[in-house]
Formats: sequence, structure tokens, C-alpha cells
Amino acid sequence: MRTIDPTARVEDEAVIGEGTVIGPFCMIGPHVTIGKNCKLIGHVSVMGHTTIGDHCVISPFVGLGGPPQDLSYRGEPTRLEIGSGCTFREGVTMNVGTVKGGGLTRVGNRGFFMNNSHVAHDCFVGNDVIFATSATLGGHCEIGDHVYIGGLSAVHQFTRIGPQVMVGGLSGVRDDIIPFGLANGQYAALEGLNIIGMKRRKFTRERLATVRAFYKKLFHGPGIFAERLAAVQGLASEDPAIADILTFIANGKHRPLCLPAATGQD
Repeated sequence: MRTIDPTARVEDEAVIGEGTVIGPFCMIGPHVTIGKNCKLIGHVSVMGHTTIGDHCVISPFVGLGGPPQDLSYRGEPTRLEIGSGCTFREGVTMNVGTVKGGGLTRVGNRGFFMNNSHVAHDCFVGNDVIFATSATLGGHCEIGDHVYIGGLSAVHQFTRIGPQVMVGGLSGVRDDIIPFGLANGQYAALEGLNIIGMKRRKFTRERLATVRAFYKKLFHGPGIFAERLAAVQGLASEDPAIADILTFIANGKHRPLCLPAATGQD
């Protein structure tokens, strides 16, 4: 059965799943749907047109579904959709989308969001991500599956971060980061591949060697980057990870590509 603390304020129109616990002093708006077996520990605010999946744990002073921090927003019924199995530590905030951005902010399954991390309007965040303390996304970012963003790092609006990327702490991410990349620095630069993450995803030694050789040719070979990129197109068939990286680069729109610091934007 649902358990709602008598000090909580839950609007009649809200939908609360079976087994969900709403703790003290929570505020749940009329357009909110919360799945089964969730736990809102206390002092949680869920507002806007927000949907939360099953088995999520939400710590005190989390704010989900608040208006986007965008001056163009005029109260439109835009949405926030959150998957199942997510953990939100103290002070996490996530905003609904904007009309100009498509009207939707989406967060996948099994995300772990440490205290004071933030997902802005119109972001798409994948599954199994980890946002460390105060990791922050600007609007319209796209974050792949199994991404780790270090503490006190900030991602510029419209930036894409591919699957299985690791971003070091205290990093300012202004450019798109290729899948499987490792980026770090005050203004984040590409430092190599996320080998630890790839091993955790069961990459064999042979696959790692193949992707590493491709990476070296693309980012540290002779000539300018555009020439190297053209030269490695035929390697897409050697490994699915290489194909993913090349497709990611080809689909770039708003932000330049994050490159190794010594390479520069050539």
C-alpha cells in the first residue's frame, strides 16, 4: 500500500504507485505520476508535468520538475520523464523542458545523482549514469549510457557526451566528447579512452587493442584532423565501438569536437 506522511501535501490529481512512501513535508503537484515502490524520504518537491518510474529513492531537498531556467519559458505544460531505479541524493534538481527545445527533459534508468547535481531543460540523459557532487548540465545536452561526470564539473548547453565516457572532476566541458572517451581539465580536453569503463563493459584485450589503434590514428596521426578522419572511415567495420565513434562525429551539430590538448582544433 502507499504510505503518505500526514505532513506531506499531495494534490488529489497526482498518481502515486503502490508501495511508494511519501515522507514528511513532501510536496507533490497535480500533474505528477510516481511509480511503484519509490521512497521520497522527506522535504522532496515534485512539480510540473513529471513522471517518475518505479523503485526510485529521492533524498531530502530534491526538486524535480521545476520550471526551466530559461527566460523564454512562459509556463507551458512541458515535461520531465525519469526512468526506474534512480537514486537522487540531497539537493538534486531537474527541470522540465521548453517549447523551443522540444518540450521534454528525459532521464533514463538506474541513474545515480549525487548531492546538488543538476539536469537542465531539454536534456536527454541515458541509462546507468553517475553524476558526482554538483555535476551540472546546461540546457539541451545529450548524455549517453554509462557516463560518469566528476564532481563540480559543468557541461555547456547543447553539448553531446557519448556512451561510456568519463569526465574528470572540476572540468568545464565545452565540446562534444566521443563515445568511450576520457576527458579532463579546467577546459576539458580528450586524454584518451575510458579503458577502465571499457573493461567493465567486458571489452576483450583484442577489442581494446583495435580501438586504441584507431584512436591513435585519428587523434595522433600525421596531417590535420580532417584528413585523419577521412582516412579512418574504412575502419568502422573493425569494431562496433569504432563505428559508434565515427557515427557520433558525423552527427555533430552545435558544438566542436573535444580533442587532445596538444592537437588543437585543426
